[in-house]
Amino acid sequence: MCVQGTSMNLADAIEHRLALPPGPPVLAMGAWFKNTACAAQGEVAAISRTVGDLDGVDACLAHERTARALLDWMAEKGARPAAIAHDLHPDFHSTRFAAQLAAELGVPLLPVQHHHAHIAAVCAEHGHDAPVLGLALDGVGLGTDGTAWGGELLKVGGAGFDRISHLRPLALPGGDKAAREPWRMAASALHALGRGDEIAPRFSMLPAAAGLARMLDAGLRCPPTSSMGRVFDAAAGLLDLCTVMTFEAEAAIALEQAATRHGPVEPLAGGWRLIDETPGALRLDLLPLLDALAAPAFIADPGRGAALFHATLGAALADWLACAAQRHRIDTVAVGGGCLFNKLLAADLRRRCDAAGLHLLEPLALLPGDTAIAYGQAAVARRLLEKC
Repeated sequence: MCVQGTSMNLADAIEHRLALPPGPPVLAMGAWFKNTACAAQGEVAAISRTVGDLDGVDACLAHERTARALLDWMAEKGARPAAIAHDLHPDFHSTRFAAQLAAELGVPLLPVQHHHAHIAAVCAEHGHDAPVLGLALDGVGLGTDGTAWGGELLKVGGAGFDRISHLRPLALPGGDKAAREPWRMAASALHALGRGDEIAPRFSMLPAAAGLARMLDAGLRCPPTSSMGRVFDAAAGLLDLCTVMTFEAEAAIALEQAATRHGPVEPLAGGWRLIDETPGALRLDLLPLLDALAAPAFIADPGRGAALFHATLGAALADWLACAAQRHRIDTVAVGGGCLFNKLLAADLRRRCDAAGLHLLEPLALLPGDTAIAYGQAAVARRLLEKC
């Protein structure tokens, strides 16, 4: 969306007005994908329409106009932000503009980790204040350790969170390029399985395949990621459902559509492992499932492979949650992140959590993806300010 002119009418800016517990006024700037901003004043959070991804001048200018319109909305109510919240990533335009506004207003900046914001948004929609297990599943968000997160199990309470577990990381061969080319994630999975010699012949139609295998061997330009989105990409690449994406989430959509056409199957026995690393932490390893999907039989019948992927993933996540709930004595789970747009996965999680006696909190008025990030940032920022 590009709004013409130098200012924005409030009617054009605000998409949702949701409740938040009373607290200091804050402005939250959102993230990069599907950017929104959020102004919290009194018991109301005003959430903007999305300006889209902040990858071009028009979207960035629209984001700036939106933020200033929300400041005007706060001023009309006799308030100014006590702080400005933003994503941890330093290179997002939303982060840089947050710093500019904070300097203009003379207020502090409050960074909020991406997946913490996802879970905080869901909890805020439900008015849930008690600790939860937060299952955040998406493509990417910068973690507190500087790596790319995206398959996270968090313990969230108040203003803080603990990363109690995450998916076993996969390498991103070629960095961000791997997020656009699912065959690269399929190659990454093969390499992690000790099957790197299969990469070049399996993807022989792609000139970069042999070089990619060598890159993985050397560990060059292969940063790790715990992203669930990249696991979907790996599965789609192994099943030959999507090699290179032409639009966002194409691989995940192709995988879901193929599974829907095929119909349900039973989960793969032994399709995942829970690796006990530290007290209270069980890392979820989905490599056994990806190993099975690499079999030639599934290239001949990708629909069955896609159905097996979904069934096994749902069972693995439910097992992960049930073990974490027992260890941490928390029976409420909040879920967020773009992977929850997948209707098969969301429905399976709902059913399995209910069967396990877990209370599941899902997005309500807001979507599970990044349009909810600013609302979650605002909720966290208020708690942080109240602690000061």
